[in-house]
Amino acid sequence: MRLKVWDLPTRLFHWLLFLAVAAALLTGLQGGNWMVWHGRIGLLILGLLVFRLVWGVLGSTYARFAQFVPTPGRLLDYVQGRWRGVGHNPLGALSVLALLAVLLWQSVSGLFANDDIAFNGPLYPLVSRATSDWLTSWHRQALWPIVGLVTLHILAILFYAVLRGKNLVRPMLTGWTEADDPGMRSARGGKLWALLLAVILAGFAVWLADGGLLTPAAPPPPQSLPAW
Repeated sequence: MRLKVWDLPTRLFHWLLFLAVAAALLTGLQGGNWMVWHGRIGLLILGLLVFRLVWGVLGSTYARFAQFVPTPGRLLDYVQGRWRGVGHNPLGALSVLALLAVLLWQSVSGLFANDDIAFNGPLYPLVSRATSDWLTSWHRQALWPIVGLVTLHILAILFYAVLRGKNLVRPMLTGWTEADDPGMRSARGGKLWALLLAVILAGFAVWLADGGLLTPAAPPPPQSLPAW
């Protein structure tokens, strides 16, 4: 039975986040002049995460957190082979939530970070140098959990493809999947007004994160000419 599982906004979020995280890792490791782009990409990631948080409440059926956030009962059913469903399975949902949490920390901490040379996050003026250095240290260390979770995500996709014969990539490209349970239904909900609200809130969050409420720095005073 063919079911609609992933709506277009969820699919766009998924692939944009994948590309943005890859670009952020590359520019961050490169450093130097690439840090300007690293900061811009970090703002994009923050906007995508805020969008996903809103869409996780207002989006279509299988995009909603209430649908896939695992409970102990769901996890036990999955481990014992009794779980039936489409979308994120309970173990996959745990990894998704962990990745969202780590990326949210990474994008927020980067707003206050510095590179010890010329780049400061847009909200750097709001904290002391010591606090910025502390957040920068943790921002750098969070690279490894992100790499680990992304690797785990890819390995899970390969596991299902090779050992279970289930393609998890195609539904995230097309939105459609095959289900054996006749009780399953295609995704519903995710109205246009919800999409517009999620986009507006994401844009507002990016504006705030980029220092939208900060007072612009005063221009340096003009240098006086020598009197001769």
